[in-house]
Amino acid sequence: MTDLPNAAPAGGAGRPATVADCVAALEEAYPPGFAESWDAVGLSVGEPGATVGRVHFAVDPTVEVAAEAAALGAGLLVTHHPLFLRGVHGVATTTAGGRVVTTLIRAGAALFTAHTNADVACRGVNDALAAALGLLDVRPLAEGRSLTEGRSLTEGSSLTEGTANPGLGRIGELPAVEPLSAFCARVAGALPATAAGVRATGDPDRPVRRVAVCGGSGGELAGAAAAAGADVFLTADGRHHHVLDAVAALPVTIVDVAHWASEWPWLDYAAERLTTALAAHGRTVVTSVSTLVTDPWRLHLPTAPADDTASPAAGAPATETQKSPACRGVPDIR
Repeated sequence: MTDLPNAAPAGGAGRPATVADCVAALEEAYPPGFAESWDAVGLSVGEPGATVGRVHFAVDPTVEVAAEAAALGAGLLVTHHPLFLRGVHGVATTTAGGRVVTTLIRAGAALFTAHTNADVACRGVNDALAAALGLLDVRPLAEGRSLTEGRSLTEGSSLTEGTANPGLGRIGELPAVEPLSAFCARVAGALPATAAGVRATGDPDRPVRRVAVCGGSGGELAGAAAAAGADVFLTADGRHHHVLDAVAALPVTIVDVAHWASEWPWLDYAAERLTTALAAHGRTVVTSVSTLVTDPWRLHLPTAPADDTASPAAGAPATETQKSPACRGVPDIR
C-alpha cells in the first residue's frame, strides 16, 4: 500500500469530504454515461452523507482489499472492477461478496466502482497504461460513442447529452525503435510483477515503434490496432483461438500481460484526479493505493524442456514414448 500526497486547497486545510463529494468528483472524471450498458458502476455500498478522511484505491474489491481498507480507516474504497456484476440474492458472509460488504459496513466504509467508464475516459485506464510504457503522441484506438448511446446521465452532472467519450484503447509511439524483446522488457519493468509475466507472439528481433494498448480484456481491438499501423498490440486475457486467428490474419504482434497488472497504473491517476477535484471545492482527503496483488495466478513454471531431444519439433508427430500411456499404439492422424 502506498500513500499519495494530498492536494490542499489554497488558503487553508479545507474541510473533510463526504462520500457524496467523492462520488461527484469521480463521476465528473469518469462519467457513468461512458460505461457499457451491461456494466455496474458507481456507489454500491455506503452512506452518501458519511464523512471521508481517507480514500483507498484498488483494482479488485476482494476480501483482502476490503480488510486492508478497513485497517487503514478508509471511509471509501474505490475499485476498478465491480463487486457484483451479475444479480445476487444475498450478501451473507458465506460468500466472498458478502464478506466484502460486511467488512466495509462494519468499518464504516463505502465502495465505489469506475469500470468501463474509466477505460475510455481521458486520463483513465488506457492513458495510464500508455504513460507507464512511455508512449508519445497518444490518441484513442477505437472511436467512442456519445453519452446518449450509453447510460443516462446522473443528476447534477455537468456533462450534456451527446458528449462524446474519447474511445477505447490508445495508440502511440515509442521514443525510438526497439526490438520486440526490448519492448517486452520495457513492459515487464513498467507493470507490477505477476506470475504470468509478459508473453508475445512475434519474432524477438522484430522492430517496434508504434504501440497500441487496451488494459484488461481487449482482444477484440487487435484488428483496429493492425489497421492503425501498430507494430504491437498490448492487452490481457489472450485466448488461444482468438490469438491464433489474429496472428494468422493480422500484421501485428500480440503482447499479453496479466489483467490486473494492465489496469493497476490507473490507480495513481484516479487518486490524483480525486484530490485535485476536491481541493478545488475546499475539501480534502488522504489517498492510498493498494499494492496487494489480486491477480489470481500465483505460480508459473515454464514447460520448455532442458533437453531439446525430449520434445518433438513443432508440427512433428509424437513418438510412441512421447505419447501418453493410454494413446500408445494409436496412429497419429494428421
